[in-house]
Amino acid sequence: DLVNGLVLLMNSNISSPVNLGNPEEHTILEFAQLIKSLVVSRSQIQFLSEAQDDPQRRRPDIQKAKMMLGWEPVVPLEEGLNKTIQYFSRELEHQANNQYIPKPKAARMKKGRPRHN
Repeated sequence: DLVNGLVLLMNSNISSPVNLGNPEEHTILEFAQLIKSLVVSRSQIQFLSEAQDDPQRRRPDIQKAKMMLGWEPVVPLEEGLNKTIQYFSRELEHQANNQYIPKPKAARMKKGRPRHN
């Protein structure tokens, strides 16, 4: 959804800010619990202090995007997360099977200083 919105915005003549996001608000805890469930993880959710400037509400007003671009999100949250999880699972599998990852060489010493090759 976001990529489609960005493409529409880039191909438009709009030069002022346009909110592209999902006006359906979810908490970080809801995201964490849903993702944990979708990936079937036994990981523990940790609660850390929030950033000082962390917004308390994350609900963009997308009226301008609807009116000027004809854009609004259409992919349901769980479907989008499943697609994202599948993509990264394939990427990790591809890397594990096909990518040579060289091991870093140890630095050699020359005149009392490390020298990197």
